[in-house]
Amino acid sequence: MSLLVATVLLVPLGVGGAQAAAPGAGGLGDRLFPGLGNGGYDALSYDVSLGYRVGTTKMPGAVTMRAVATQSLSRFSVDSAGQQIQAVSVNGRAARYRLVGEKLTITPAHVLYNHLPFTVRVVYTADRAQNPVSPGLDLPPGVANPFTVWNETPDGFGVMGQPNRAHVVFPSNDHPSDKAQYTIRLTTPDDRTGVASGRLVAEYKHRATTTWVYRTQHPIKTDVVAIAVGKFRRLRQTGPHGLPIRSYLGLAEFRGKSYTDAMQANAAETPQQLAWLEKQIGRPFPYEQYGVLGLTTLYDGVALETAGLSTFGLPLSLPAKDEAGTLVHEMTHQYFGDAVSPRTWDDMWISEGHARYYERKYDASRGFIDLNAELKRLYEADQQSRRDSGPMGHLNSQLGVLFDTDVPGQLMLTGLSTIVGEQTFRRIEQTFYDRYRDGNASTQDYIDTANEVSGRDLTQYFRAWIYGTTTPPMPGHPAWHSTPAKAA
Repeated sequence: MSLLVATVLLVPLGVGGAQAAAPGAGGLGDRLFPGLGNGGYDALSYDVSLGYRVGTTKMPGAVTMRAVATQSLSRFSVDSAGQQIQAVSVNGRAARYRLVGEKLTITPAHVLYNHLPFTVRVVYTADRAQNPVSPGLDLPPGVANPFTVWNETPDGFGVMGQPNRAHVVFPSNDHPSDKAQYTIRLTTPDDRTGVASGRLVAEYKHRATTTWVYRTQHPIKTDVVAIAVGKFRRLRQTGPHGLPIRSYLGLAEFRGKSYTDAMQANAAETPQQLAWLEKQIGRPFPYEQYGVLGLTTLYDGVALETAGLSTFGLPLSLPAKDEAGTLVHEMTHQYFGDAVSPRTWDDMWISEGHARYYERKYDASRGFIDLNAELKRLYEADQQSRRDSGPMGHLNSQLGVLFDTDVPGQLMLTGLSTIVGEQTFRRIEQTFYDRYRDGNASTQDYIDTANEVSGRDLTQYFRAWIYGTTTPPMPGHPAWHSTPAKAA
């Protein structure tokens, strides 16, 4: 396996010297996930290696993170959970380390000076039997952990890293605000295929194994990195503007039944769905290729917008009227959620609200739903949702980030389109996307963009929808009302 090797840098006189070295912060202060992420550096790239073997859940792993210091560091930390750490080095020299809870604290042999790059390499063993519950996740009695990162299949596994479980797969700065590029190396038996985000850039054949090497061209956040191993049917297609579409559909049976053909029937619709979405947003697909990863597992009962290769479980085999919208939902996330990422988890509506908005428009365009009737029903239930879950910009639990911003985001964006008109709405979307592509955006960034493009001060409209405890009036529908359900 090839790993990034760092050259120890000699510090020029005056570089970083004015700032005393100090430990990097062990958290980024995210309101919903206060201990998540790490301060003092900016991750630039990760080189991740994992080895899959039949008959064991344990996998040898290594990760090399290339980063730049944003302060002079005496020590720093990365997020890490469920792993056995064997060795850590910084700039090629052995470093002291300590794993406590979900923080791997690293003390390099020498100070890391402000503004200078460095590399850290961690050698570890990942165990797919380990699915530690997210710290601070307040699960109701009898409710199982919904964030199982390792999803086993009959012939391999897939990864579910959202919202904060990617660091169970590889040590990292596991917060959406610190995006990076990736090289992912998966070594598998010859009868299995390793699949990951990015382009397949190399296949190295060994005596009885193959190493599959994938590389991304754009920075992505940790929780949407696709990683899977299994036996797959490969579906090759071409999308708009010659975009390569590379899909992988599980061949294993589930409870004695094959779902591959049914999954392919849905995955085959990807080119026309991409063409529809590009026309709606008015921008080409943000990544170098796209595809659908269909796993022979329930995959936690969800689908995930893993960058450049959205991940689905067995629901991918449902009839088109039931699954087409979900395919467009994850496709939309590639623009809003992946290319333009929420700055904090309180900004998750930017991702989920947009995905839901275009998903339901697509289903309506196919005649699968009556969109106006659905919007009315959802609006009527919004007040109850706010009471139960909190407003979408200030949810009352970690659980809500995956489930409770979709619908209010859809309602708010629908109302915005009514207020400013479809043409101006599209210009707002395009300006916001162009401005923050490959980076992060906050709720205020969207508000500022909408105000600028529309030439109107819509701040109160947004704040009422995003932070208000009472459902605002629905633009264009003065007769609609939303009231909480009566207590039982």
